[in-house]
Amino acid sequence: MLTKKLVNQISYEVVGCAIAVHKELGPGMLESIYEDCMCIEFEEKGIKFQRQVPIELNYKGRKINRQLKLDLLVENTVIVELKAVEMMNPIYTAQLLSYLNQAKLPKGLLINFNETNIVNTMIPLVSKYFKNLPDQ
Repeated sequence: MLTKKLVNQISYEVVGCAIAVHKELGPGMLESIYEDCMCIEFEEKGIKFQRQVPIELNYKGRKINRQLKLDLLVENTVIVELKAVEMMNPIYTAQLLSYLNQAKLPKGLLINFNETNIVNTMIPLVSKYFKNLPDQ
């Protein structure tokens, strides 16, 4: 059963993987390289994930013939959006929140690898679906 505690545990594991990747590579690589390395970390730790996951868009109950693509979907629960940019733009946060709502998922992490300390700049977001989960 999905709980807030489980969602937060998955997020914690994702952050640990991101720290490991950043510690090894540091800033300055392409986003796609960080994504590849995150997948290696997930595989080594036995964490289930999918990459470049398309999500269907609906508008007023009608399917839109375009898809959004999530960078990483971890344990079918947490969206991980990766960046490797000099400055975080507020639109990235809005984008992740839109992804969470469209995918009906509880939590997302926005991680910018082009930083000296990714933990201090990482943006965790929860959706309305998180708020409805039981605590334990």
